[in-house]
Amino acid sequence: MSVLDRVPGQEAAVAFLRRAVQRPHHAYVFAGPEGSGKQLAARAFAAVLLCAERGCGDCRACRLALGDRHPNVVVVEPEGRDIRVGSGGDEHGTARWMVAQSNLTAPEPGHKIFRVEQADRMTEEAADVLLKALEEPPPDTVFILSSARPDELPETVRSRCHVVTFHPLAEALVVETLRGEGLDEARARVASRLAGGNVGRARRVAADDEGLSFRDAALAALQLSQTGASGALAAAEQLIAASQEYRKSFGKRLEEELEPYLDPDTGAPMKHLRAEARRVQERHQRRERRAERDFLDWALMALETWFRDALLSAAGGEREWAINLDVETPRIPATVASEAIAVLEEARAALADETNLNARLVLERAFLALSSAGVPA
Repeated sequence: MSVLDRVPGQEAAVAFLRRAVQRPHHAYVFAGPEGSGKQLAARAFAAVLLCAERGCGDCRACRLALGDRHPNVVVVEPEGRDIRVGSGGDEHGTARWMVAQSNLTAPEPGHKIFRVEQADRMTEEAADVLLKALEEPPPDTVFILSSARPDELPETVRSRCHVVTFHPLAEALVVETLRGEGLDEARARVASRLAGGNVGRARRVAADDEGLSFRDAALAALQLSQTGASGALAAAEQLIAASQEYRKSFGKRLEEELEPYLDPDTGAPMKHLRAEARRVQERHQRRERRAERDFLDWALMALETWFRDALLSAAGGEREWAINLDVETPRIPATVASEAIAVLEEARAALADETNLNARLVLERAFLALSSAGVPA
């Protein structure tokens, strides 16, 4: 079975990619909503292109490609708000750097694969630089541009790529996927609903006993906020502390990510892979910096679902429609729950704006508003 078969619920996209492996195009756009499996498919497609057996899933090439750790796979992500053009070829993660890398010989035999996450966040100048590489692609190079908003990619870029469409995943499919990985149905369903059908996030939520730590921290902070203004400020502090603990645990993954690039005798990066090892370190550092904001967003999202369940109950809805099936539905007036959801939406939007550097202030404002809204403790 090919690693492409591990991509759930996207039969048409997977069938297209199976055919594409025989004669790969130089550029693809993987288009679809967050959580639809684009990232998993991009990793699997890279593995198939690099594997001597076309995606066996067990060999070194497959294991590394599926973990974004293969020396021939470069992952480019937004640095802050955008993917920038860069002023030279030595700025990792910029468009000019990526194009410069594409013209170099691959560290190992086989294709060079460039995965651009959130490709719609390329600046106009960055897209123009990439366009030149798409018009005159280096040999054995494949670009995979992933986007939940493909219409925001310049038409000049899209027209030079094969577009692979990914559709939203149904809850039943996400639950089935998690159950196939050994989870009981109840936990799988809660994880799916908390993650909004995003199978990757659902997998993280359900992974272990710590998977719901963001919801536990959020509910504890909410309860603290109902003791008055001082409690609201303490709630913000408590949630910030929980996000910092999450970041610390996230930081432990770097050693595993670097392992393929290290000399087993000295533990230092191998000479011909030093640039790739540095790239892995920088990408990990970017993700680690984002880890706190991610945790806070998940926590506020969990509170939204909790208040949404309260709205459902107030309207006489069936319990089986609730998101937090494993937590008692709160008894809150519909007007209070609606106001709380609006407060949380505003806070999440503020945190999503990466020019807003003061997450603590955003949380304090939100918990003070929730405290004055009269949410029962």
